[in-house]
Amino acid sequence: MEVIRTWYNKVRVIFQHAGNQLKSFVNIIFYKLAVLVAGKARTDSLILSFDKNKKAFYEWWEEKFDRESVYYKPILTIWKVFVYGFVGSAVYIFCVETNFLWLMGSMPSVEDLQNPKFAQSSEIYTSDSVMIGKFYTENRTPVTADRISPYLTKALVATEDIRFYKHSGIDYKAMMSVALGIATGATDRGGGSTITQQLAKKLFKTRKREARGLLGYIPGFSTLIYKTKEWLTAIKLERNFTKEEILTMYFNTVDYGNNTYGINTAAKSYFSKSPDSLNVQEAAVLVGLQKATTTYNPIRNMKRSLERRNVVIGQMEKYGYLSKHDADSISALPIVLKTKFETPYDGNANYFKNAVVDFVKKWGDKNGYDLYTDGLKIYTTIDSRMQADAEEAMTQKMKQLQRVFEDHWSKKNPWVDEHGNEIPDFLINVVKRTSRYRSLAAKFPSNPDSVLFYLNKKDTMSVYDWKTSGEIKKYWSSMDSLDYYKRILRAGMMAMNPYTGQIKAWVGGLDYNYFKYDAVKQGKRQPGSTFKPFVYTTAIDDSSFNMSPCDEIEDKPFSKLYMEDGEEKEWKPRNATGTWSYANMTLRRALGQSINSVTAELTDRVGPANVARYAKKMGITTPLKPLPSIGLGPFDVSLYDMVAAYCVFVNNGTYTEPILVTKIEDSNGKVIEEFQPEHRQAISPESAFLMVSMLRGGVEDPGGTSGSIRWRFDVTKNNNEIGGKTGTTSNNSDGWFMCITRDLVVGAWVGGDDRSIHFRSTDLGEGAKTALPIVGSFLEKIYRRKSIGIEPGPFPKPSFKVSKTYQCPTSWQPAQSDSLETESDSTPVRKNEEDDLLIGPPPIPLDTGRRN
Repeated sequence: MEVIRTWYNKVRVIFQHAGNQLKSFVNIIFYKLAVLVAGKARTDSLILSFDKNKKAFYEWWEEKFDRESVYYKPILTIWKVFVYGFVGSAVYIFCVETNFLWLMGSMPSVEDLQNPKFAQSSEIYTSDSVMIGKFYTENRTPVTADRISPYLTKALVATEDIRFYKHSGIDYKAMMSVALGIATGATDRGGGSTITQQLAKKLFKTRKREARGLLGYIPGFSTLIYKTKEWLTAIKLERNFTKEEILTMYFNTVDYGNNTYGINTAAKSYFSKSPDSLNVQEAAVLVGLQKATTTYNPIRNMKRSLERRNVVIGQMEKYGYLSKHDADSISALPIVLKTKFETPYDGNANYFKNAVVDFVKKWGDKNGYDLYTDGLKIYTTIDSRMQADAEEAMTQKMKQLQRVFEDHWSKKNPWVDEHGNEIPDFLINVVKRTSRYRSLAAKFPSNPDSVLFYLNKKDTMSVYDWKTSGEIKKYWSSMDSLDYYKRILRAGMMAMNPYTGQIKAWVGGLDYNYFKYDAVKQGKRQPGSTFKPFVYTTAIDDSSFNMSPCDEIEDKPFSKLYMEDGEEKEWKPRNATGTWSYANMTLRRALGQSINSVTAELTDRVGPANVARYAKKMGITTPLKPLPSIGLGPFDVSLYDMVAAYCVFVNNGTYTEPILVTKIEDSNGKVIEEFQPEHRQAISPESAFLMVSMLRGGVEDPGGTSGSIRWRFDVTKNNNEIGGKTGTTSNNSDGWFMCITRDLVVGAWVGGDDRSIHFRSTDLGEGAKTALPIVGSFLEKIYRRKSIGIEPGPFPKPSFKVSKTYQCPTSWQPAQSDSLETESDSTPVRKNEEDDLLIGPPPIPLDTGRRN
């Protein structure tokens, strides 16, 4: 025992010494902190005053209490417990507030409390102020207090915190009631958290890992610490905000299930109403839903949601917000939902929205903004009415064209080589490039039969139905789905204001839900004859050649020897008809009738490198090789670039960068940045005017390849002037139409998902039959809408004297095709089927069909 006593005394001495050292350390820390806050002189004065008062207190204590009294020790003990408890609580609160030694985790700063932030949806608007999309991690759009139904406030207070208007963040009565309930085993005492405490927890994520300190990982301590943080934060919120503001913030932060955050989104999602128009029972449903978004979700569990709603109604009756008669009447009603849940790609303009998202994400990375959480207001360039007309035109014309394509191929497979022979194992080769195949091959590396088994295993799936432009259910395998989608033609269309650079309509495909590949900007295909204007622009604008639209070149066979990759090759293009007239043709007529031989001769005169240079100056960004065939459009370009380049003609020779976004505002409506396009002079105003005149020739002159737009569509009123150029590539793989008007430049492309999928006949597959109808229908629709402000009419007259002859004599000629025909193995005109598959748009993934 003596040994134990000796060790005990030694340990006690050590702990006493350690305690004294810790006390000294704490005193020093507190002293330093006090000096930082109040200054050294004031701190020293306070310490002297404290010591003086302490001495006076002890003297008073000795005078009042007799040490010999039997009550002395109990009173002293109680006093010490009170003092040490008070001091300990103060020290504990101080440690929580300051995250002392990183033990407690961070607390919200003053800035956080005064300007609380929560994730908000960013919204995308059209130029005519129509919201077309919301992007978010939490679908939330905050509302102000005046837009919250009073029934919501009454239901919330009655259910969650009846003394809300009386306490200052902490309801001590409720806490005592909960404590008593725990002690007695009662389960009907409710919870002790006030609305303000719940707001603190939701707003500042006090229970998240980031808010934990070192002690937060110790069981028991973590609960105490985060509860303390919620109490302290609730008190601060009450000091900084009114009760109405606290309720508004609360309703804006609550999770209502189904990726629905905030009362504004919840009211729209569950009842298709604004929050200020909710009735009593609807308000009770949403307030009841807050307790457990899955258990009381009216979509998933109507019975339990009804029970919970009636509990809320009962609370409202209990506390005088409803009469018994009204409460009984409402409780007997069923829950009537009118659900409409938002997704980012609801509605139209989905390809455009995707391009905007890419733009804003890159902008946000540079400027410190997050598209998905910062509640940005993004104002774009498209017009919702023009976009609707563009999508309708695309849907109508592609539905007609697809029917022709189906009849054209009947039961045969449309994937053929340049000789018209079906490509063997086409679908097998395509499926090997899909993620579905790769995952199965990884799962069965040594068993290809198993891979094929699962690829051919049938299941019910929803697929795109081109006949209705909707969905249809099929009992198909992955291979069946791939076969079906490969037979569907694809298309893209874009319209742009040539002066401002604003994109007014953007249709990247038939349906974004099924065809994610964007044919406007992502897709790059051979432009065929729509590339020819760059050749004619070079000849007219470059002072070295100084040609005019009325200069003549003979339509005759053309051949050219050239070197490519160290190998001598010969290029011999043919006209679409396979014949030559041997007549002298003006440049205007040759462009309007799309004569390949004249374009080839002109390309040779001005030089392929110069053609490439001019195309780049005017906005083409894809690689171009200076080969003899460049003028017939063998190199892949995007529709996006082509529309921008054609705008140079209308905009007096000035290239204007296409823009998608005009300005971005923060969540408070403050403009963060406004966007202006880049401008640069690409060609002279006179050359631009002459090219407009020549492109009009393709529409207005006899034999022009684009003339059908005038008689097939109602686009000629008010002396409307239109210029255009069609384009068709080898084997009719791609059909193009580029159109210029005084207010808009519009381009369209049509083709198969792979280049080997196409019409066998130029009569059916040329650009004038595939792409032109989409543009014609679009123009017809927008001209009928007076509200848009796009009026048909002539091009502006030049403000300068035109020095070159451009009004050339014309003679009647039958309309020509614009097909790119060639007798050459030159790489510009692609023959290699494997290359075709790799360069063209990627195949539709097998999961495009959604399984049910």
